[in-house]
Amino acid sequence: MSTAEELTAPGPTTQLCVESPIGNLVVSGNDEFVTELLLDVPGRTVSVSGDRRNCRGPVLDAARQLDEYFARQRTTFDLPLRVCGTEFQEQVWLTLAEIPYGETISYAELARWVGRPQAFRAVGQANGANPIPVILPCHRVIAADGTIGGYGGGLSTKRVLLALESDP
Repeated sequence: MSTAEELTAPGPTTQLCVESPIGNLVVSGNDEFVTELLLDVPGRTVSVSGDRRNCRGPVLDAARQLDEYFARQRTTFDLPLRVCGTEFQEQVWLTLAEIPYGETISYAELARWVGRPQAFRAVGQANGANPIPVILPCHRVIAADGTIGGYGGGLSTKRVLLALESDP
């Protein structure tokens, strides 16, 4: 059994607020990994007093890459990530990075990608608990009938992200 210390990334946590078209995002991590990205959603305002001039490592790299993504200058992220969940959740979250920019797949397709074709509901639940949205693009997963389904950051946020990736 793992202890809480083994499940958390080493070193002190750094947080940095990134302004974006979907609201403020708070990137968290340490000197080795990005561990979380919080979306500004109704009922939760995210802000951090962090300053890019005093930030370094993966958190600063994530802020720069998010700026490039929202400016349509980046289609993939190249960051060291640390996610903490069940083995199944972690498998789903890391598989999200394999969905190509500008494309969508269904929950059922994602379930097949992780080798559990009948587990599309569990995949949906794991997708909804993604600790690093946008970077691990859970917004690219939609319902089998083509509707956009749900999104932890709200449907309007999911629509903005999908439109950003579909517009030339």
